[in-house]
Amino acid sequence: MSATGAGPARAGAGTGPIAGGPGPEPWPGPTPANARPGQGPLRGLRVLDLATLFAGPLAATLLGDFGAEVVKVEHPTRPDPSRGHGPAKDGIGLWWKLLGRNKRTMTLDLSAPGGRDTLLRLVATADVVIENFRPGTLERWGLGWPELSAANPRLILTRVTAFGQEGPYAHRPGFGTLAEAMSGFAAITGEPEGSPTLPPFGLADSIAALTTAYAVMAALAGRDRTGHGQVVDLAIIEPILTVLGPHPLWYDQLGYVQPRTGNRSTNNAPRNTYRSLDGRWLAVSTSAQSIAERVMRLVGRPELISEPWFASGSGRAGHADVLDEAVGGWIARHKADEVTAAFEEAEAAVALVYDVRDVMADPQYAALDTITEVADPELGPIRMQNVLFRLSQTPGSIRWAGRPHGADTDAVLTELGLSPAEITALRTEGAL
Repeated sequence: MSATGAGPARAGAGTGPIAGGPGPEPWPGPTPANARPGQGPLRGLRVLDLATLFAGPLAATLLGDFGAEVVKVEHPTRPDPSRGHGPAKDGIGLWWKLLGRNKRTMTLDLSAPGGRDTLLRLVATADVVIENFRPGTLERWGLGWPELSAANPRLILTRVTAFGQEGPYAHRPGFGTLAEAMSGFAAITGEPEGSPTLPPFGLADSIAALTTAYAVMAALAGRDRTGHGQVVDLAIIEPILTVLGPHPLWYDQLGYVQPRTGNRSTNNAPRNTYRSLDGRWLAVSTSAQSIAERVMRLVGRPELISEPWFASGSGRAGHADVLDEAVGGWIARHKADEVTAAFEEAEAAVALVYDVRDVMADPQYAALDTITEVADPELGPIRMQNVLFRLSQTPGSIRWAGRPHGADTDAVLTELGLSPAEITALRTEGAL
């Protein structure tokens, strides 16, 4: 199922100039203005994405996936660095194709007088602005909350920074990596005798993006009640701390500091990865008592169920060596497909440890259309993650993948009411 032909579960572009070129240059393919509009529940919502890299832009992507019109505003000569992150094909960054989907792209130098004035005109037409400049930057350009709210009293200004708008660290530069360190995530991740482990992807940024999208919707609901906009202040160090669970509560009440335990859990066992006879790794989880009992019967160690310590997750965790030996030994004597079949028959929880090749070939992901195909004028058919969830009546959709830098500048400004002469003057000034 293609993204543009999504069924009931989930239900590219442009003729604007490429920034930095000699003038307007057509880009092949249908323009987003003429493409099928988003049919999702956020249709009619307008979002200005002023942010760079991951947390803020991904939040805007999530809103665009469900119908919001998202306009990505980038500096004329310094585009979003995510365009150059990771592998590229034919010089085209692939990460941007995902992060920039469902967004129209335009260039604007907010520090230039013409850029500032143009942004205020755009703000007057928008519902949401998402930005991640260091605190004080927008204010220095004359684009702080007083100016933005004066241009549009119903605006939701969403500020996504590493440390928030206040406090001793507010003006420090920061990325998700620092949040992964400061939240306690790295301290509990890795082998007991090893070093703290950082994730090899933008975990804190992604959690912050999901939280930001939720915060925007909460602020919009508040606007429905009051008629007025407001400021969302989101610090990337906070959402990941919440996701980690009751660590502060444990410490506050018990002085307990969770140690690194590798793949094991302090709350239940067996819980680990185990290698099969044919060399595949499988993950086993027994968070429920009934599942733990089924696993022990399956691997031929039912006598362990009668041990007094087996009756609780923490008791089993305290005897993880015994349980890992029982489960790991059984799995090591069987091929991976035999293990998964036996666990399924026993109604016990197991999963192969996938790499991306397995994800792309998995029948469950295929049934959900989790990895979907999108037509792209630059690269042809490309496959990427689909929208996050399915809605039965107002599904989201991927209407186009990430577009070139500034591809929609002239189109957006023309719709705003600027004349060709005004657009030329802005370009001459260096504001575009």
